[in-house]
Amino acid sequence: MNERVERVDEHDRVLAVVSRSDAVRHRWPHRVATVVCRDTQGRTLVHRRPPSASRFPGHLNWMLGGAVGVGESYEAAAARELTKELGVLSTPAPLFKFLCAGVLGPYWLGLHETVVTGRIAPDPAEIAWHAWLTESELRALVRHEAFVPDAREAFDRYCALRPRPPRP
Repeated sequence: MNERVERVDEHDRVLAVVSRSDAVRHRWPHRVATVVCRDTQGRTLVHRRPPSASRFPGHLNWMLGGAVGVGESYEAAAARELTKELGVLSTPAPLFKFLCAGVLGPYWLGLHETVVTGRIAPDPAEIAWHAWLTESELRALVRHEAFVPDAREAFDRYCALRPRPPRP
């Protein structure tokens, strides 16, 4: 976690370049880009972090992602992380960003979404297990204690912004 990031203010304006470990230790806001992956059937990819992960080992998450590098856009970071963690080349669509208090925060979380149409190749250093879940399966799982805590807030915001299809 010694990568360089931009320390930002409460309006996401750059203040300085710092190490990510310093940003986390001092609770300085910085930027994180995430991607929600859906398949062509509308299911969402959920994964378990490996037990050796430095952050949230063994926890479940519905987002892939990581820190936004110095001078990098949220969109570029989301695409980079998607390729690194899942082996997928895509330009994820930006959905929203918010200042997340978070366990490793505060940080600005930029949430993106992409539809995965081809084969995936999860990086075992990032993903120990994965599955495609329906919306109802994901809604149930996100409340589980093994879910990454910060991912819950992002999920709630995501659901609030997405219109639900009418029930028959």
